[in-house]
Amino acid sequence: MHTPANLLFWILFLAFVILMVVVDLGILNRKPQPVSLRGALGWTSLWFGLAAAFAVLLFFHGQLMTGDSLHGNRQLSLEFVTGYLVEEALSVDNLFVFLLIFRYFKVPSELQRKVLFWGILGAIVMRALFIGAGVTLLNRFHWVMYLFGAFLIYAGFKLLFQDEEQENPADSFITHFALRHLRLSDDFANGAFTVVRDGIRYFTKLALVLIVIETTDVIFAVDSIPAVLAVTRQPYIVFTSNIFAILGLRALYFALSGLMEIFHLLNYGLAIILAFIGIKMLAANYFEIPTAYALGFIVVVLAASVGLSLLVKPRQNPAE
Repeated sequence: MHTPANLLFWILFLAFVILMVVVDLGILNRKPQPVSLRGALGWTSLWFGLAAAFAVLLFFHGQLMTGDSLHGNRQLSLEFVTGYLVEEALSVDNLFVFLLIFRYFKVPSELQRKVLFWGILGAIVMRALFIGAGVTLLNRFHWVMYLFGAFLIYAGFKLLFQDEEQENPADSFITHFALRHLRLSDDFANGAFTVVRDGIRYFTKLALVLIVIETTDVIFAVDSIPAVLAVTRQPYIVFTSNIFAILGLRALYFALSGLMEIFHLLNYGLAIILAFIGIKMLAANYFEIPTAYALGFIVVVLAASVGLSLLVKPRQNPAE
Protein backbone atom coordinates (compact mmCIF):
# COMPACT_ATOMS: atom_id res chain seq x y z
CA MET A 1 0.00 0.00 0.00
CA HIS A 2 1.36 3.42 -0.99
CA THR A 3 1.56 5.95 1.81
CA PRO A 4 1.35 9.68 0.95
CA ALA A 5 5.10 9.98 1.47
CA ASN A 6 5.76 7.03 -0.81
CA LEU A 7 3.47 8.41 -3.52
CA LEU A 8 5.06 11.86 -3.29
CA PHE A 9 8.50 10.24 -3.61
CA TRP A 10 7.50 8.51 -6.86
CA ILE A 11 5.96 11.69 -8.28
CA LEU A 12 9.01 13.82 -7.47
CA PHE A 13 11.50 11.24 -8.74
CA LEU A 14 9.62 10.73 -12.03
CA ALA A 15 9.36 14.51 -12.43
CA PHE A 16 13.14 14.72 -11.91
CA VAL A 17 13.73 12.06 -14.59
CA ILE A 18 11.44 13.83 -17.08
CA LEU A 19 13.12 17.18 -16.35
CA MET A 20 16.60 15.77 -16.96
CA VAL A 21 15.52 14.09 -20.18
CA VAL A 22 13.92 17.31 -21.45
CA VAL A 23 17.01 19.34 -20.54
CA ASP A 24 19.27 16.78 -22.22
CA LEU A 25 17.30 16.54 -25.47
CA GLY A 26 15.49 19.85 -25.78
CA ILE A 27 18.07 22.31 -24.52
CA LEU A 28 21.62 20.97 -24.52
CA ASN A 29 21.60 18.50 -27.40
CA ARG A 30 19.19 19.78 -30.01
CA LYS A 31 21.73 19.78 -32.84
CA PRO A 32 23.39 16.53 -33.97
CA GLN A 33 27.11 17.01 -33.47
CA PRO A 34 30.01 14.93 -32.15
CA VAL A 35 30.25 14.76 -28.36
CA SER A 36 33.51 16.16 -27.04
CA LEU A 37 35.48 14.27 -24.40
CA ARG A 38 35.24 17.29 -22.10
CA GLY A 39 31.45 17.44 -22.46
CA ALA A 40 31.09 13.69 -21.93
CA LEU A 41 33.26 13.77 -18.80
CA GLY A 42 31.27 16.74 -17.50
CA TRP A 43 27.93 14.96 -17.92
CA THR A 44 29.35 11.73 -16.48
CA SER A 45 30.55 13.62 -13.42
CA LEU A 46 27.15 15.28 -13.11
CA TRP A 47 25.32 11.93 -13.12
CA PHE A 48 27.72 10.44 -10.58
CA GLY A 49 27.23 13.54 -8.43
CA LEU A 50 23.43 13.32 -8.66
CA ALA A 51 23.50 9.63 -7.70
CA ALA A 52 25.77 10.43 -4.74
CA ALA A 53 23.45 13.28 -3.68
CA PHE A 54 20.47 10.93 -3.85
CA ALA A 55 22.31 8.40 -1.64
CA VAL A 56 22.99 11.17 0.90
CA LEU A 57 19.33 12.20 0.75
CA LEU A 58 18.30 8.63 1.50
CA PHE A 59 20.78 8.47 4.37
CA PHE A 60 19.19 11.45 6.12
CA HIS A 61 15.58 11.30 4.94
CA GLY A 62 15.09 7.82 3.44
CA GLN A 63 12.19 6.72 5.63
CA LEU A 64 10.45 10.07 5.29
CA MET A 65 10.83 10.07 1.49
CA THR A 66 9.74 6.50 0.84
CA GLY A 67 7.34 5.89 3.71
CA ASP A 68 9.33 2.73 4.56
CA SER A 69 9.17 2.16 8.32
CA LEU A 70 10.88 -1.27 8.19
CA HIS A 71 14.31 -0.16 6.96
CA GLY A 72 16.59 2.46 8.48
CA ASN A 73 17.93 5.36 6.46
CA ARG A 74 21.46 3.93 6.53
CA GLN A 75 20.25 0.60 5.14
CA LEU A 76 18.27 2.27 2.36
CA SER A 77 21.27 4.37 1.38
CA LEU A 78 23.60 1.35 1.41
CA GLU A 79 21.23 -0.68 -0.74
CA PHE A 80 20.95 2.16 -3.24
CA VAL A 81 24.74 2.62 -3.50
CA THR A 82 25.30 -1.14 -3.87
CA GLY A 83 22.55 -1.48 -6.48
CA TYR A 84 23.78 1.57 -8.38
CA LEU A 85 27.37 0.32 -8.38
CA VAL A 86 26.28 -3.10 -9.68
CA GLU A 87 24.16 -1.50 -12.42
CA GLU A 88 26.92 0.95 -13.36
CA ALA A 89 29.50 -1.84 -13.58
CA LEU A 90 27.23 -3.95 -15.77
CA SER A 91 26.51 -0.85 -17.88
CA VAL A 92 30.21 -0.40 -18.60
CA ASP A 93 30.27 -3.95 -19.98
CA ASN A 94 27.21 -3.08 -22.10
CA LEU A 95 29.11 -0.16 -23.60
CA PHE A 96 31.50 -2.61 -25.25
CA VAL A 97 28.51 -4.11 -27.05
CA PHE A 98 27.21 -0.68 -28.11
CA LEU A 99 30.65 0.14 -29.50
CA LEU A 100 30.64 -3.06 -31.58
CA ILE A 101 27.13 -2.29 -32.89
CA PHE A 102 28.05 1.26 -33.93
CA ARG A 103 31.23 0.05 -35.61
CA TYR A 104 29.35 -2.71 -37.43
CA PHE A 105 26.83 -0.27 -38.92
CA LYS A 106 29.42 2.53 -39.32
CA VAL A 107 27.24 5.01 -37.41
CA PRO A 108 28.72 8.56 -37.44
CA SER A 109 29.57 9.83 -33.96
CA GLU A 110 27.09 12.72 -34.22
CA LEU A 111 24.24 10.22 -34.78
CA GLN A 112 25.32 7.79 -32.05
CA ARG A 113 24.09 10.26 -29.44
CA LYS A 114 20.58 10.29 -30.93
CA VAL A 115 20.38 6.49 -31.01
CA LEU A 116 21.59 6.24 -27.41
CA PHE A 117 19.08 8.86 -26.25
CA TRP A 118 16.04 7.06 -27.69
CA GLY A 119 17.52 3.74 -26.66
CA ILE A 120 17.75 4.99 -23.08
CA LEU A 121 14.13 6.14 -23.10
CA GLY A 122 13.09 2.66 -24.23
CA ALA A 123 15.36 1.13 -21.60
CA ILE A 124 13.64 3.13 -18.83
CA VAL A 125 10.23 1.75 -19.85
CA MET A 126 11.52 -1.81 -20.20
CA ARG A 127 13.38 -1.72 -16.87
CA ALA A 128 10.24 -0.48 -15.10
CA LEU A 129 8.29 -3.44 -16.52
CA PHE A 130 11.06 -5.92 -15.66
CA ILE A 131 11.38 -4.57 -12.11
CA GLY A 132 7.64 -4.75 -11.52
CA ALA A 133 7.53 -8.32 -12.81
CA GLY A 134 10.62 -9.38 -10.84
CA VAL A 135 9.45 -7.94 -7.51
CA THR A 136 5.99 -9.45 -7.98
CA LEU A 137 7.42 -12.89 -8.75
CA LEU A 138 9.76 -12.81 -5.75
CA ASN A 139 6.98 -11.74 -3.40
CA ARG A 140 4.50 -14.34 -4.67
CA PHE A 141 6.77 -17.29 -5.39
CA HIS A 142 9.69 -17.80 -3.03
CA TRP A 143 11.30 -20.41 -5.28
CA VAL A 144 11.91 -17.76 -7.97
CA MET A 145 14.75 -16.48 -5.75
CA TYR A 146 16.62 -19.74 -6.36
CA LEU A 147 15.95 -19.49 -10.09
CA PHE A 148 17.34 -15.95 -10.19
CA GLY A 149 20.36 -16.96 -8.10
CA ALA A 150 21.16 -19.94 -10.32
CA PHE A 151 20.77 -17.78 -13.42
CA LEU A 152 23.20 -15.15 -12.08
CA ILE A 153 25.82 -17.84 -11.36
CA TYR A 154 25.31 -19.20 -14.88
CA ALA A 155 25.62 -15.68 -16.32
CA GLY A 156 28.84 -15.17 -14.36
CA PHE A 157 30.42 -18.38 -15.65
CA LYS A 158 29.27 -17.61 -19.19
CA LEU A 159 30.89 -14.17 -18.96
CA LEU A 160 34.06 -15.67 -17.47
CA PHE A 161 34.53 -18.24 -20.22
CA GLN A 162 33.08 -16.35 -23.17
CA ASP A 163 34.84 -16.72 -26.48
CA GLU A 164 36.88 -13.65 -27.35
CA GLU A 165 36.10 -14.25 -31.01
CA GLN A 166 32.34 -14.34 -30.51
CA GLU A 167 30.11 -12.87 -33.22
CA ASN A 168 29.32 -9.21 -33.29
CA PRO A 169 25.96 -8.70 -31.50
CA ALA A 170 24.84 -6.53 -34.42
CA ASP A 171 25.09 -9.53 -36.74
CA SER A 172 22.18 -11.25 -35.00
CA PHE A 173 18.81 -12.84 -35.62
CA ILE A 174 17.06 -9.50 -35.00
CA THR A 175 19.21 -7.77 -37.62
CA HIS A 176 18.56 -10.42 -40.24
CA PHE A 177 14.83 -10.53 -39.37
CA ALA A 178 14.55 -6.75 -39.81
CA LEU A 179 16.45 -6.89 -43.11
CA ARG A 180 14.03 -9.51 -44.41
CA HIS A 181 10.74 -8.04 -43.17
CA LEU A 182 11.16 -4.26 -43.01
CA ARG A 183 11.38 -1.83 -45.91
CA LEU A 184 14.80 -0.32 -45.21
CA SER A 185 16.87 2.36 -46.87
CA ASP A 186 20.62 1.88 -47.12
CA ASP A 187 21.57 5.25 -45.61
CA PHE A 188 21.10 7.28 -42.42
CA ALA A 189 18.90 9.97 -44.11
CA ASN A 190 20.50 12.82 -42.11
CA GLY A 191 19.58 11.24 -38.79
CA ALA A 192 15.91 10.44 -39.47
CA PHE A 193 14.37 7.12 -38.46
CA THR A 194 11.97 7.05 -41.44
CA VAL A 195 12.05 8.67 -44.85
CA VAL A 196 9.56 8.92 -47.74
CA ARG A 197 10.94 8.31 -51.21
CA ASP A 198 8.82 8.10 -54.35
CA GLY A 199 5.73 8.03 -52.15
CA ILE A 200 6.96 5.04 -50.15
CA ARG A 201 7.99 5.24 -46.49
CA TYR A 202 11.21 3.47 -45.55
CA PHE A 203 12.87 2.77 -42.22
CA THR A 204 16.40 4.14 -42.32
CA LYS A 205 19.63 2.45 -41.34
CA LEU A 206 19.52 4.47 -38.11
CA ALA A 207 16.15 2.90 -37.23
CA LEU A 208 17.70 -0.54 -37.70
CA VAL A 209 20.52 0.40 -35.31
CA LEU A 210 17.95 1.57 -32.73
CA ILE A 211 16.06 -1.74 -33.03
CA VAL A 212 19.29 -3.66 -32.38
CA ILE A 213 20.19 -1.42 -29.40
CA GLU A 214 16.72 -1.81 -27.83
CA THR A 215 16.77 -5.59 -28.32
CA THR A 216 20.23 -5.77 -26.79
CA ASP A 217 19.03 -3.82 -23.75
CA VAL A 218 16.34 -6.45 -23.12
CA ILE A 219 19.13 -9.02 -22.85
CA PHE A 220 21.06 -6.71 -20.50
CA ALA A 221 17.98 -6.29 -18.30
CA VAL A 222 17.69 -10.06 -17.89
CA ASP A 223 21.08 -10.00 -16.14
CA SER A 224 20.94 -6.68 -14.31
CA ILE A 225 17.46 -6.77 -12.77
CA PRO A 226 17.96 -10.10 -10.91
CA ALA A 227 21.39 -8.81 -9.80
CA VAL A 228 19.97 -5.72 -8.09
CA LEU A 229 17.00 -7.71 -6.73
CA ALA A 230 19.57 -9.79 -4.87
CA VAL A 231 20.70 -6.59 -3.15
CA THR A 232 17.25 -5.27 -2.23
CA ARG A 233 13.57 -6.09 -2.68
CA GLN A 234 12.48 -2.47 -2.31
CA PRO A 235 11.01 -1.42 -5.69
CA TYR A 236 12.01 2.23 -5.28
CA ILE A 237 15.65 1.30 -4.59
CA VAL A 238 15.75 -1.14 -7.54
CA PHE A 239 14.13 1.41 -9.86
CA THR A 240 16.13 4.48 -8.81
CA SER A 241 19.51 2.67 -8.93
CA ASN A 242 18.64 1.40 -12.42
CA ILE A 243 17.44 4.77 -13.65
CA PHE A 244 20.48 6.68 -12.39
CA ALA A 245 22.76 4.14 -14.10
CA ILE A 246 20.76 4.27 -17.35
CA LEU A 247 20.52 8.08 -17.48
CA GLY A 248 24.28 8.37 -17.17
CA LEU A 249 24.93 5.64 -19.73
CA ARG A 250 25.10 7.86 -22.81
CA ALA A 251 27.61 10.30 -21.33
CA LEU A 252 29.66 7.39 -19.96
CA TYR A 253 29.75 5.82 -23.43
CA PHE A 254 31.31 8.91 -25.01
CA ALA A 255 33.65 9.37 -22.05
CA LEU A 256 34.97 5.79 -22.35
CA SER A 257 34.48 5.04 -26.08
CA GLY A 258 38.15 5.63 -26.83
CA LEU A 259 39.35 3.77 -23.74
CA MET A 260 37.19 0.64 -23.70
CA GLU A 261 39.93 -1.65 -24.97
CA ILE A 262 41.99 -0.70 -21.90
CA PHE A 263 39.51 -2.41 -19.54
CA HIS A 264 40.04 -5.84 -21.09
CA LEU A 265 39.91 -7.64 -17.71
CA LEU A 266 36.68 -6.04 -16.55
CA ASN A 267 34.67 -9.04 -17.74
CA TYR A 268 36.42 -11.23 -15.18
CA GLY A 269 35.51 -8.84 -12.37
CA LEU A 270 31.89 -8.68 -13.52
CA ALA A 271 31.75 -12.48 -13.76
CA ILE A 272 32.94 -12.79 -10.14
CA ILE A 273 30.39 -10.18 -9.02
CA LEU A 274 27.48 -11.90 -10.80
CA ALA A 275 28.45 -15.27 -9.30
CA PHE A 276 28.82 -13.70 -5.84
CA ILE A 277 25.39 -12.08 -6.06
CA GLY A 278 23.89 -15.35 -7.25
CA ILE A 279 25.41 -17.21 -4.29
CA LYS A 280 24.16 -14.46 -1.97
CA MET A 281 20.65 -14.98 -3.33
CA LEU A 282 20.76 -18.78 -3.05
CA ALA A 283 22.11 -18.66 0.51
CA ALA A 284 19.72 -15.97 1.76
CA ASN A 285 17.64 -18.45 3.78
CA TYR A 286 20.69 -19.86 5.57
CA PHE A 287 22.87 -16.83 6.22
CA GLU A 288 22.60 -13.16 5.33
CA ILE A 289 25.56 -11.27 3.89
CA PRO A 290 25.24 -7.67 5.16
CA THR A 291 24.83 -5.09 2.43
CA ALA A 292 27.91 -3.20 3.64
CA TYR A 293 30.06 -6.33 3.22
CA ALA A 294 28.58 -6.99 -0.23
CA LEU A 295 29.30 -3.39 -1.24
CA GLY A 296 32.89 -3.67 -0.01
CA PHE A 297 33.42 -6.92 -1.94
CA ILE A 298 32.04 -5.39 -5.16
CA VAL A 299 34.25 -2.30 -4.82
CA VAL A 300 37.38 -4.42 -4.25
CA VAL A 301 36.66 -6.71 -7.23
CA LEU A 302 35.95 -3.79 -9.58
CA ALA A 303 39.05 -1.91 -8.42
CA ALA A 304 41.19 -5.03 -8.86
CA SER A 305 39.87 -5.77 -12.37
CA VAL A 306 40.38 -2.15 -13.49
CA GLY A 307 43.83 -1.96 -11.86
CA LEU A 308 44.99 -5.22 -13.44
CA SER A 309 43.63 -4.07 -16.81
CA LEU A 310 45.92 -1.04 -16.60
CA LEU A 311 48.93 -3.13 -15.52
CA VAL A 312 48.53 -6.13 -17.84
CA LYS A 313 48.55 -5.49 -21.57
CA PRO A 314 45.83 -7.26 -23.60
CA ARG A 315 46.88 -10.16 -25.79
CA GLN A 316 47.44 -9.22 -29.39
CA ASN A 317 45.54 -11.11 -32.07
CA PRO A 318 48.17 -12.64 -34.44
CA ALA A 319 45.84 -11.92 -37.37
CA GLU A 320 46.07 -8.22 -36.58
